[in-house]
Amino acid sequence: MVAVDAAMMSADGLSCDRGRAGKRAVTLIQQEHLSAIGAYLGQGPVTPDVLRRNLVVSGINLAALKGRQVRVGEAILRLTVICAPCSRMEEALGKGGYSAVRGHGGWCAEVVQSGRVRLGDSVQPVD
Repeated sequence: MVAVDAAMMSADGLSCDRGRAGKRAVTLIQQEHLSAIGAYLGQGPVTPDVLRRNLVVSGINLAALKGRQVRVGEAILRLTVICAPCSRMEEALGKGGYSAVRGHGGWCAEVVQSGRVRLGDSVQPVD
């Protein structure tokens, strides 16, 4: 994982990632959930690179936007399905990692409109 200040987003996901077209092209996680996951593990907030999510957002409830379109920078995404934790979470976070991420792992999205996204762009519902 490499953090970048800007990237192009297309149907295949972020230009700097090995995404795949469709409902899992991009992944998002709420910054607030990184603290929750860390608390469940008895530590500070986990870093987003451990969870391998593409975008970290804050101040917006992604779960309330399931199935809806959101604008991120110049791109438009549609939130599709929850990002369920994988078995690697035990390895990455230690014992209990899988359970700590369950329900807090973020959301997958498809790219409806390609565009450039930048660090600090707002995330706004389209409708």
